[in-house]
Amino acid sequence: MVMEAFCIAIDLGGTAIKSAIVSQSGRLTEFMSVPTEAEKGPRHIIDALQRLIAEKLDQTRYNHSSGYFKGVGIGMPGVVGLDSNTVSHPPNLPGWEKMALGDILTEKLKATLNRSVYVGVENDANLAALGEAYYGAGKGLTDFLMVTLGTGVGCGIILNKQLYKGTTGAAGELGHVSIQCQSAQVHAGIRGSLEGFVGQRKISALAMTMLSEYPNSILHQLSGGKPETIQPRHLTQAAEKGDDLALTLWAKIGEYLGVGLAGAISLLDIRTVVLGGGVSGANEFLFPSILKEIKQYILPPFHDQLKLIPATLGNDAGLMGAAAHVFSHAEKN
Repeated sequence: MVMEAFCIAIDLGGTAIKSAIVSQSGRLTEFMSVPTEAEKGPRHIIDALQRLIAEKLDQTRYNHSSGYFKGVGIGMPGVVGLDSNTVSHPPNLPGWEKMALGDILTEKLKATLNRSVYVGVENDANLAALGEAYYGAGKGLTDFLMVTLGTGVGCGIILNKQLYKGTTGAAGELGHVSIQCQSAQVHAGIRGSLEGFVGQRKISALAMTMLSEYPNSILHQLSGGKPETIQPRHLTQAAEKGDDLALTLWAKIGEYLGVGLAGAISLLDIRTVVLGGGVSGANEFLFPSILKEIKQYILPPFHDQLKLIPATLGNDAGLMGAAAHVFSHAEKN
C-alpha cells in the first residue's frame, strides 16, 4: 500500500459542521456532518471542533505523529486575516467577534495529542476557489474568479495560481458591491448590493412576486399552491420544462450577476469566471444572460478570452479547498 499525505478538512457553517479526511491526491473519505448548534456560542463550537479532530485522527490508518499527517484546514464565513488564523465577526455564528481560532485549536490539540498540529483557518468562499484551483474546474488555470451562489454571493480570487486576499484578508466581497446605487434595496447596510438581488432568499421572493403575472406557470404546481415554499431548485426544474416565468427570472438574475462581474473583470483583468454554489444548478439558464450583460459593461478589448465555467466540486469545494490550504502550507514550511 502506497502511503500518502493527508489532512483533516472542516467546513464550519451556521447550521452544520462538515468534516472529512482528504489525501494530497484529492481522495475524500470519512465524511461526516453534525449540527453546529451555533446558538450555544463559540466555546461550545471550539470544544466540538477539538473532539471532532480527535475522532477523525482515530479513524485514519496512519498514526497522527507520522509525517503523513499535515494538519487541519477549516473554512468558515467571515473575514479571516492574512495569518490564516484570526476570524472576525462571522455571520450566522452568534457571540463570535474577533478570535484567533487557529491558535486556540493548536493549543488545545497540543495538550491532547502531545504534539504541535498546524490548524489553518480561511474564509469559505476563498477555500471554494482554492479547492477548484487544486482539484476542480480551475486546475491548470493561472487566474480566475470563483463565484459561489447560495444564501449569499461569495467570491475567491486566484491570481497567478495563488489565492489573493488583499491588504487585510477581506478581498473578494463581490456580493457587497453595489450594482444599483439608487436602488431602494438595502442589504447588509449597502444600497443596491449584488447579494441583495441574487441571494437565494431574494430569488425566491422575486419568484413569488412574479407568480400573479404567470397564472399558467408550472411553479404553482411545484410549490403545492404555497408560493412561499418556492426554492431555486423549483425554478431550475421549471426552466428545464420551458416555463416562461422561470426562464424570465433566471435571465434577470443573470443580468444582475453580469453587471457585478463586469466591474470585477474590468478592475482585475481576469477573463475566466468559475460559478459554483447551490444556485449554480441553473447555470445553463444563467450563462447566456451573464455573458451578454458582462459584454455590455466592459470595454471591447476585455471580450477576448472571456469564459464562464461551471464548478465541478459541488458541495465538496470547501472541504477540498481546506485540504489544499493545508498541503500548500506544508510545502512552504
